[in-house]
Amino acid sequence: MFAEWAVGLRLEDVPVGVQHAAKRHLLDGFGTALAAARLGEVPYAITVARDLRGAAEASIIGDGTRVSAPAAALANGALVHALDFDDTHAGALVHATAPVLASAFAVGQERSSSGAGVLAATVAGYETIIRLGAAVRHGFHARGFHATSVCGVFAAALIACKLMDLDVETTMNALGIAGSQAAGSLEFLTTGSSTKQLHPGFAAQSGILAARLAAAGASGPDSIFEGDNGLFRAYADAHVAADALFGELGERWETTQITIKPYPACQLSHASLDALACLLPLDASSIDQITFEVPAESIPIVCEPADTKRRPRTPYEGKFSLPYSAASLVIDGSLGLSSFEPGALHRADVLALADRVAHTSAGFDGPPAQAPGLAALTMKDGSTRTARVETSRGGPELPLSDDDLIAKFADNAGSGDLVKSILALEELGTVSELLEKTASR
Repeated sequence: MFAEWAVGLRLEDVPVGVQHAAKRHLLDGFGTALAAARLGEVPYAITVARDLRGAAEASIIGDGTRVSAPAAALANGALVHALDFDDTHAGALVHATAPVLASAFAVGQERSSSGAGVLAATVAGYETIIRLGAAVRHGFHARGFHATSVCGVFAAALIACKLMDLDVETTMNALGIAGSQAAGSLEFLTTGSSTKQLHPGFAAQSGILAARLAAAGASGPDSIFEGDNGLFRAYADAHVAADALFGELGERWETTQITIKPYPACQLSHASLDALACLLPLDASSIDQITFEVPAESIPIVCEPADTKRRPRTPYEGKFSLPYSAASLVIDGSLGLSSFEPGALHRADVLALADRVAHTSAGFDGPPAQAPGLAALTMKDGSTRTARVETSRGGPELPLSDDDLIAKFADNAGSGDLVKSILALEELGTVSELLEKTASR
């Protein structure tokens, strides 16, 4: 169903509001990638992409080096996600833009695709990765898999097939091949290692390879989603009805439901941080304890084990620590990229406050990333203060304005001169002209 729908999808079939939402997320993704390039993040991904090289098909964002499309997708997927400042779909718990942007612009540049063609393929990719992740809400994570990479490889394969003008049967084969490349372990949570940053790059690169293999004649199982050894049974021990995946496809657009992050930290912390921000400014020395109500599903990711969360060993581990993030927010009055620089992790005042951050488990029937946030402060004088938010900023119920998004992009990219090109993507004759502009950052 994904294959048939995506192959036939035209940009004029996509409502203008959905197109605008997709362009907003691409703008945000280019911004996070350029920030990562500027800060020297994921240098290993860039080094390996350069070493793989191949035909000069596509550009590494912020670098300008032309390498093969799969190699560019590897680097660019890692760059978009490197700072964990890229978007999240709460229901699917996927970072949708990282693999989607990386595959769409790598293949789009290779094929000299128009901006309109890339935008249509991007929407198809968004709908695919989100529907796959949301079909088993938190199911992949519960089994130790990172849904962004597990689901992202299928979106990347579909995008590549669409931009390569492959037919429905070949696209179905590509999706089947992609299923044998779906991967991404959450073990990084216990070590603070960098594998999570690489996951979207793996997905984008593998999806492009799946499309190329299918185009060359390789076949893949057409039961890759629903089969006894298919995606959902093997990765989530679940049976998923067809309607859960394809219901209202092309009528209900999940692309409009993606959250743009105001903080460069795990989305599961955002509602708690927003609640705490309502109580600022605060004198840290006057606080006895900060207690958050956190959905049970989020606790193993952002709250426990307590010792590690209160003393993150790496910047990326800090991004998955609600105690550290909350303490930084109080001490600095804001939470930004500088909060997670290596030197910031060892500040005595932040660590002292992190030791006084606690949590309780809260029940919530919906996706944990959509749960309310509640922060309760006990002050040293015995008084208490509380704040609650119903949902975190940046999501579909409380979206960032275009102006706020553009400001975030300018902060990340160092300037805003790419904004017009990205927000008018459908008018570009070829996406190469946009990618070439990123090389001079």
